[in-house]
Amino acid sequence: MTEIRKDPFTEQWIIIGTEDEQEFFTSLASQEKTEWKVCPFCPGNEKVSGREIYALRTPGTPADSPGWEVRVIVSKQAALQIETDPDRRPEGMYDLMNNVGAHEVIVETPDHVKNLSNLSVDQVTKVISVYQSRMRDLEGDRRFKYSLVFKNQRKASKYRLTHAHSQLVALPITPKSIKDELKYSREYYSFKERCLYCDVINQELKDTKRIVEENDFYLALTPFASRFPFEVWIMPKKHNCDFLRESPESLNNLAKILKGSLLRIEKALDDPPLNFMIHSAPYLREREGYWATIKDDYHWHIEITPQVFESTGFEFGTGSHIEPLLPEVAAQILREVKL
Repeated sequence: MTEIRKDPFTEQWIIIGTEDEQEFFTSLASQEKTEWKVCPFCPGNEKVSGREIYALRTPGTPADSPGWEVRVIVSKQAALQIETDPDRRPEGMYDLMNNVGAHEVIVETPDHVKNLSNLSVDQVTKVISVYQSRMRDLEGDRRFKYSLVFKNQRKASKYRLTHAHSQLVALPITPKSIKDELKYSREYYSFKERCLYCDVINQELKDTKRIVEENDFYLALTPFASRFPFEVWIMPKKHNCDFLRESPESLNNLAKILKGSLLRIEKALDDPPLNFMIHSAPYLREREGYWATIKDDYHWHIEITPQVFESTGFEFGTGSHIEPLLPEVAAQILREVKL
């Protein structure tokens, strides 16, 4: 039985038991050995890929058929189930709950291309607008406290689905990494009465040496204390804690800088594996004054983390990172990439 269990040492919630013993060892033995002969994400294969939840499509075309521009489906690897309730409960000294949540796949284009950076700015804008639409829709389910959009982009391979897609999960808890960001942002604001992220943006605009790209709405930079080589963060210049409150004009500018940043990384590092995540405020719902306590001190952003080196015992043992390259050097290399 799949459950969400709380680690008493770190206060992180862990999804446990997504496979039985036989399924686990079967999947372990078959890793990297399933060759995809038909792409389930290409038009015409909608019945293979899964049930359609939402789509931008040509008017008059039915669900689960061609005619779409961006398509959202239920993940076939979903570890979370939308049909249950959290039922948070103790087991002796431990805390656990049911694996309630949503897990969706956003197919970013009907064209069989690998990376989001390969799409036009107009198409990337549509993808980002779908992120926003799905997160806003899931906000209506009061079982969910947080939603996360993320992308796992890997090297091209006949064993991988090399059709541009990203994922969205809605959770009954706020992840500890986000809670930590909220905590540090609140402490900074309580001391200085300014947003930590806004101060970083102002400092980086003054220094310029870690800026990768910018436009009127957004700044892309390599963080001062980068964890990974060529790590890039994208932050809105105008203070906003919640991605859901960005305007259509803002999303178009976000599409431009996101495409540009991903393309720079792709060209500089020969298309490396990477992840990106949207870190936004938890679902606010104006509950218990939460909006008033978070709107001034938190700042939503995107984190892009190329996977250039594998994590080692040092990272696992300390929770810290060894970054071999100065972020100033990485930013210069990315800036000089010809788009």
